[in-house]
Amino acid sequence: MELGVFSISLAVKDIGKSKEFYKKLGFKKMGGDQSQNWLIMKNGPHIVGLFQGMFESNILTFNPGWDNNSNELDTFTDVRVLYREIESKGIEITSGAIEGDKGPSSFAIQDPDDNTILIDQHV
Repeated sequence: MELGVFSISLAVKDIGKSKEFYKKLGFKKMGGDQSQNWLIMKNGPHIVGLFQGMFESNILTFNPGWDNNSNELDTFTDVRVLYREIESKGIEITSGAIEGDKGPSSFAIQDPDDNTILIDQHV
């Protein structure tokens, strides 16, 4: 099962302090808008999203259709196919906005320890 590029989305208390901390670890801003309380930071292939006030806990995130530079891939497993495959394995879909036949859509599941896993397709 090809889930797409992986990142972790962190629920941070202070976006500025978190940005400075991750910069010290070698991460550089890849995207986002600090004035809107979200940044995407990257160090090599490692991606960390910093989100202040947007959700309560950290989220494991997979983005079908992107490489780890947010470039669109020519071929990938669509989020709708992943939704059906994961559901067929008896995993409960905890939230979802699956819409249309193609394009952006997302859904979430919980692992056995209540960690949220978001499958979030942007293309």
